[in-house]
Amino acid sequence: MGIAVLLMGESGSGKSTSFRSVSNAGVINIYGKPLPFKQNSGLRIVNEDNPEKICGILKKSKSNIVIIDDFQGLLVKQFMGRAKEGGYQKFTDMALGYYNVITAVQSMGAEKRVYFLSHLDRDQNGNEKVKTLGKLLDEKITVEGLFTIVLKTAVQNGEYFFQTHNSGSDTVKSPMGMFADDLIPNDLAAVDKVICGYYGIKEAK
Repeated sequence: MGIAVLLMGESGSGKSTSFRSVSNAGVINIYGKPLPFKQNSGLRIVNEDNPEKICGILKKSKSNIVIIDDFQGLLVKQFMGRAKEGGYQKFTDMALGYYNVITAVQSMGAEKRVYFLSHLDRDQNGNEKVKTLGKLLDEKITVEGLFTIVLKTAVQNGEYFFQTHNSGSDTVKSPMGMFADDLIPNDLAAVDKVICGYYGIKEAK
């Protein structure tokens, strides 16, 4: 079973920039937009927004690291493509496709890590969770419940971080003892190294 990690945050808060130093990884670019940094040769990028095809890519991936950028875009693009359809079936279909991509990680090898980068949603009380399409999907899926590790971007005094522990008003979580600090540098390569160390994953040289 692979390791699924959810990284959530506001637009422009450093989600995509965080994997600038990751090498030897596959990137599934939902929106097909340019990356916010000069691409290194170790990133193999494919533009794809079809849940079935993404599941196939994950199951066949030879990369130990796969990054799905703007994961909430999977729902947005399906919703816009079916905006003229009436009824609730389309929401069930969207939820199923979204769910299937996350759970596809379970059929991957134990050395595989898949990072889901997604926007967050904030309610009127300031509580934060991953962004979906609202109640019709939230009633069907508790997204963070499908992940053991949920990190959130944070920006302080112009510096970019990941929050590793729950603040009481968000859904951030990580295994006991994995991260010593509440805030760590916004560096996905460093995060991946900690995760590998915690689970005893040894990368092939």
